[in-house]
Amino acid sequence: MLPLGAVSSRCLWKRPAHDLLRRSLSSRPSWAKAKPKVPTKNDPNVPRDKWNYNVSPLIQTSDSKHEELKMVNANALENATEPPRGVKMLVRDFIEDSLYNPNYGYFPKQATIFNTDNSTVNFESLRDSVEFQEAVGQKYAAYGADKHDGPGRQLWHTPTELFKPWFGRAIAQCLVAEYLLKYFPYEDFIIYEIGAGNGTLAMDILDYLREEYPEVYERTRYNIIEISGSLVALQKQRLSKAHPGVQVIHKSIFHWKTKEPAPCFFVAMEVIDNFAHDLVRYDLRTMEPYQGIITIDSQGDFDTVYTPVTDPLILEFLELRRRLKHPLPVNRLMQSSGPLREFYLSLPFAPNLSKEEYIPTRLLSLLRTLRNHFPRHRLLLSDFSSLPDTISGVNAPVVQTRFRNVTVPCSTLHVRQGYFDIFFPTNFERLRDMYEYIISHVPRPSSNSDPSLPMRSTPLTTNSTSMLLGDDYFSSHRPSNRRSPLDGVASASGLPVGERKSSVFTHSEFMETYADLSKTSLKNRENPMLDFYKNVKFLF
Repeated sequence: MLPLGAVSSRCLWKRPAHDLLRRSLSSRPSWAKAKPKVPTKNDPNVPRDKWNYNVSPLIQTSDSKHEELKMVNANALENATEPPRGVKMLVRDFIEDSLYNPNYGYFPKQATIFNTDNSTVNFESLRDSVEFQEAVGQKYAAYGADKHDGPGRQLWHTPTELFKPWFGRAIAQCLVAEYLLKYFPYEDFIIYEIGAGNGTLAMDILDYLREEYPEVYERTRYNIIEISGSLVALQKQRLSKAHPGVQVIHKSIFHWKTKEPAPCFFVAMEVIDNFAHDLVRYDLRTMEPYQGIITIDSQGDFDTVYTPVTDPLILEFLELRRRLKHPLPVNRLMQSSGPLREFYLSLPFAPNLSKEEYIPTRLLSLLRTLRNHFPRHRLLLSDFSSLPDTISGVNAPVVQTRFRNVTVPCSTLHVRQGYFDIFFPTNFERLRDMYEYIISHVPRPSSNSDPSLPMRSTPLTTNSTSMLLGDDYFSSHRPSNRRSPLDGVASASGLPVGERKSSVFTHSEFMETYADLSKTSLKNRENPMLDFYKNVKFLF
């Protein structure tokens, strides 16, 4: 196993953290500054506190005790009131338990979404982006100072809150343009949003529709799917009076079982970065994949062990990657040459496993849910395409917390459950390939399939041909085989057969298309809604 690394720090606006804070978090206790001794098994002098203690990676100390630990998953831990001990779990279950456990998870108990209440930034009065950041900093300061005896208020912001209502209105314009083009007036305007936070995006979208498209607003059904009980209460409180038609459903999207037969729009803004990932490494001798399992012993100490892949969801993702021909995180020459791998492994201190890779298995679960339960949806999704200060590994996450009003990133996933945010970047081009492949491969209807599902996408279609035309008709990863559009035959997204069902946009490209940029322009003609969030992309 790799040793735990030192903790570094940065704050929200990339200002360097105070050296004293860094030393206070990464310095070793007095016993660790003495001449190191090789620890032996059952040595009573070996400190039990391992927060700042690392056994040399050159010393083999591992044993098979992890085999005796009970295997659990995040669902089994939902009723736990404290982080578990004496257990082991897949990495995705560890992340889900850390972030979403109802009793000690990060989002239910620690996270606070930055909220400007009813105030908005007066962009036209600000000189430049420096003044804009100062204005946002003052709003952060209004939350007060953190306590000094533990993790501080886990405060984080989204573009929805920073640029309200103009960001939400851009999203609304995108959705309503598609609705008017494809479905009005024959279908209702149905929107599903997951991870709605404070409900600000829903409020801004519905306000915009009521003001600019009243005839569409009357036909709008807005549904929020929210996993956090506290946020459910907040969303209902904020939205019920202003927009009584909003329905807030307290449920995880991964537990969703209801089928929506009508055309709808599915919105996920700044959500999938917190979707749990699994950890995979490859045996460099055989190229066999191994799944990462986090172990927690009776004293609460963490470790990671690797076993041959047996989890069905990991296996499904690896098979999907093979079908899409996405490259493995191993040098191609190494993959193709057994003798070269043997030579590499013969070198001193050469690792026998590839670098850690975090794979988006929960994102795969979401795509399956969309295919199975929202067969006629159109997806609008936005999130980080890259991140700074990630831990080691391919597609690795940022693991961070706030301490004394400073955001502190860590260098390991082995952190106390509930006290740290864990979020990942997304490769949007690969996501698009995955999405189109999964949506295109519709399961064959069984004899007891739901008869309420229509065989045609809208009343506008004139051809009664079934949408189930075969897997290859919709394939986007082999353009030469793509079927040309057929009259009257539409895909699940409402597009003709053969067309791409989604496109990837940078944040600025999307805003230039749908936003009223005059509302967020500064005196010097800078536009923070275009210039900020360079590491964010959209899928639509």
